[in-house]
This record gives sequence, C-alpha cells and structure tokens, in this order.
Amino acid sequence: MEKQEILDAFLFRHACKEFDPNKKIPEEDFQFILEAARLSPSSFGFEPWKFIVVNDRVLREALKVVTWGAQKTLPTASHYVVILARTKQDMLSDSAYIQSMMRETHKLPEEASTARTKKYANFLENDFKLLESERAIFDWASKQTYIALGNMMTAAALIGIDSCPVEGFNRADVDRVLDSQGLLEHGRFAVSLMVAFGYRINEPRQKTRQPLDVIVKYY
Repeated sequence: MEKQEILDAFLFRHACKEFDPNKKIPEEDFQFILEAARLSPSSFGFEPWKFIVVNDRVLREALKVVTWGAQKTLPTASHYVVILARTKQDMLSDSAYIQSMMRETHKLPEEASTARTKKYANFLENDFKLLESERAIFDWASKQTYIALGNMMTAAALIGIDSCPVEGFNRADVDRVLDSQGLLEHGRFAVSLMVAFGYRINEPRQKTRQPLDVIVKYY
C-alpha cells in the first residue's frame, strides 16, 4: 500500500452523522474492522476493553433516548458498537482478570508472571497513581479504548466505510441501559464511548486541520 493511499483514507474519514439505512456492511468487511480493534495495542498488553455490537433495534432505541449525539446515527448505522472499558475490580494487579491475562493469554511462566504483577502494581500505585480513585483507573483503561477506536475507524476508511465516534451521551444513563441487559457483567465494565459504521448519505464538508508547523515542534 502506498503512503498516499493511507493519507487518502484519513482524508476520506469524517464524523458521519447520518448513514444510508439501506446499505449494510458486508460481514467480511465488518469482521476486518473488529480484527483491527482486537490487534490494537494496550498498556501492559492487558486489553481493558469489550466491544458490544448492537444489532437489536429495541436496545438501539433505548440507547437513543440517552445518547443525544447519535440521534441520526443510531437509527441509520449499519453497525453500531458500544465500547466498554474495564473498571477497577478487573484492573488491579491481583485481580482474576489480570492474572488470567498473564498466564492464559500471554503464556507467562510463574516466575515471570509474579515479577510482572509486582511491576504492574508499582505502576498503578506510584508511577501513574491510578489507585487514588475509582475513576482514575477506569479513565486510564478508557483512554486505551480510544487506540482501538482509531484503528477501527482507519481500517474502515481504508475499505471505503464511514464511521462516527460518539461521546454525546450521559454515562450514568447509558450504563443503566447496558446494565439492565447484563452487559456490564456486575460492574466489571462501564461505557467508554460508542462508534457507528455505515455508508454516508451526504457528502461531508472539506476537512480542516491546523498546519503541521503549528502543532509540531522539534528540539
């Protein structure tokens, strides 16, 4: 792939506020977008996320009530994804989730797993001071979901699929809607953000960005 093709994908991508409701993303293409999320980097490789693909129209309607930023995207998107981040109970160094990630996913031997647990515990407590509040460690996990979000939207743009990230919602209300469906797994997750995918129905205005010499400094 040429560099210009990648830049063209970034120029193509925009926050698509309304999609063509009659055009659906082929399953193979959507799996490609999900795979871009799965392969995304995360701190310590702990993947503090879950992706809820909302196909159910009743759930979409319930989300629409509490998501002011998706009044046109929720009804028209081919695929709508709620991205969850793990909460403190899953992100502590001695949690069952973190220990399972090291042993079952990373395949670390016992000695390496023990050393990594200590390093991670020190990172949480001292380096980033993430144990000072419930919100601090969740926000840290939530930040990482944005890496996956960016990769998903870029992957989509590369194959001509539009997207729209969504933060226009009341977090507590969205959490209540999701929790009523058992999607937060007894407080192990909370909503981070949402993203819609589909095909544009209107052409966007020209992309505007500050020039590089304004936002980049060399020392």
